[in-house]
Amino acid sequence: MESSTYVAANKPVPMAVNEVHTELLFSYGTLQLEAVQMATFGRQLVGTSDALPAFELVLLKIEDQTVVAISGKAHHTMAKFTGRASDVVPGAVFAVTRDEIQNADKYEVAAVKRVAVVLQSGVRAWAYVDARYTPSDS
Repeated sequence: MESSTYVAANKPVPMAVNEVHTELLFSYGTLQLEAVQMATFGRQLVGTSDALPAFELVLLKIEDQTVVAISGKAHHTMAKFTGRASDVVPGAVFAVTRDEIQNADKYEVAAVKRVAVVLQSGVRAWAYVDARYTPSDS
């Protein structure tokens, strides 16, 4: 799969010089939306296309009205671990700070869990997945 630059919006906001991108975050859903990025990170993210192998997307009804208000969606997709090589979830990987990861943790609902994953490109990143079905080494 060819990687391409993913721009979440027309004018990404650069980070301050003292902020260092130390974490990689894979998103396949609402964290790619401009409104969610602005509310969660205070800036628009620029990322690279990638994919999460051995997962499939399932629908999740969002009960947290704050999350619904930010995303504009009452249902989100959630990555569920299957272990099947044929299952692949496309998305984007973003370089973020540790503080931004903490902000994403606050945005995400209890039904998902942040786990370390290896993407199709071989990059290791954080991803939010179905908390009931996570890889055994997470």
